[in-house]
Amino acid sequence: MSREGSLEAPTRHPLNWQDPSFYDLENLDAELRRVFDICHGCRRCFNLCDSFPRLFDLVDEAESGELDTVSSEDFGPVVDACTLCDMCYMTKCPYVPPHEFNLDFPHLMLRYRAAEAKAKGGFPFVQGQLAKMDRNGTMAAPVAGLANWGSKRSNKLTRPVMEKVAGIDARAELPKFAGKTFMMRAKADDASGAVMVNTAAPAYGRKVAIFATCFVNYNNPDAGIAARKVLAHNGVETKPAYPGCCGMPHLESGNIEKVAEQARKVSRELKPLIDEGYDILALTASCGLMLKFEWPLILPEDEYVKALAQATFDIDEYVVDIAKKEGLADGLKPVDGGVTAHLACHARAQNMGPKSAEMMRLIPDTKVDVVERCSGHGGTFGVMKETFDLAMKVGKTAARNVAKTENKYVTSDCPLAAKHLVHEIETLNGESEAKPLPKAHHPIEIMARAYGLID
Repeated sequence: MSREGSLEAPTRHPLNWQDPSFYDLENLDAELRRVFDICHGCRRCFNLCDSFPRLFDLVDEAESGELDTVSSEDFGPVVDACTLCDMCYMTKCPYVPPHEFNLDFPHLMLRYRAAEAKAKGGFPFVQGQLAKMDRNGTMAAPVAGLANWGSKRSNKLTRPVMEKVAGIDARAELPKFAGKTFMMRAKADDASGAVMVNTAAPAYGRKVAIFATCFVNYNNPDAGIAARKVLAHNGVETKPAYPGCCGMPHLESGNIEKVAEQARKVSRELKPLIDEGYDILALTASCGLMLKFEWPLILPEDEYVKALAQATFDIDEYVVDIAKKEGLADGLKPVDGGVTAHLACHARAQNMGPKSAEMMRLIPDTKVDVVERCSGHGGTFGVMKETFDLAMKVGKTAARNVAKTENKYVTSDCPLAAKHLVHEIETLNGESEAKPLPKAHHPIEIMARAYGLID
């Protein structure tokens, strides 16, 4: 007799991506049909991403009303709608391991993309180029002004061309590049002595290596600077580190081999810091998820990857840990206007609790609201022409909930999610008389503002 689902904590099996059967299309189709049939019979996940409504519509419109009369050729749109947010696995599905049905819908979608690319002889070109974060960031930094001018949503000269040539939707808000990367600014701060550790703080003696992440390094160095200032004020020694991108953009397209390559490189370069007693801090939720969970499932026998997973914390997780164990340094002041803490899917998937909201609530006399619906962005999913409208559709509920709070700031552990939500609110407002849009920030920037460490 099968057991009731959701009675035990979910666990995940390593990805068997190096086995030829992983890419066998007949084997894959059989697994897709097994899983889809279980999903069709349950339908608990109907209100998550668009993958499930698409699947259920396929079945409902089939001749028999069951999966047996659905063509495998129609499975593609179901896979395309998955953003790998992991919310079905972590919050909805009652049949994840250790249940005997052994469902892992996101990793099955990942397997489909990997097998499809192998069968076709390669991954989608544009997504592959966009995923080369270190190359793109290195090239853009010296010409950041020009690159940002060309990527402006209001640029009627360049954006239509980008849409036609590269498939990047002209309506999508694209991240801006910084002329000076976080690593460059951190090096200058260290040379000038700008970051001074507060030796009187309760947590004095802790030390961390800040894994900058590609987004903070190339696009939002302010978040990294804010993190160093908050930690230094709380007595924590910080050492910036950025061996390379975590590979999440490659994971989205199913390029597991490239992710494994990045995992080996980054874990080996960070291991000496771990050996010296440094904790590793990730500044974005997706990167934290990769280092703590995805890499160990891709390279389960790699000792460097294991060590890194055990030593890694998300930035807000770490600040909350300080608050609980030693207590925060004095100096926090209220943040006027209120804060809406959006709980990013990849933070929720780590099963560590709503740490960004917990951190915001450490700020005295500040209105904090929480929104935990998916923003819909999903990396390149929220940028490409073929998925932009779907990204906006998925994120509409979260955007409305953010707008209802009427707070001055919206934060997210996924910086792209916060900006996407602001764009969603702007779109929902349309031409109507509307209140000012919330300002999108990384949670640690709000914390630094509350300490008076940044303007």
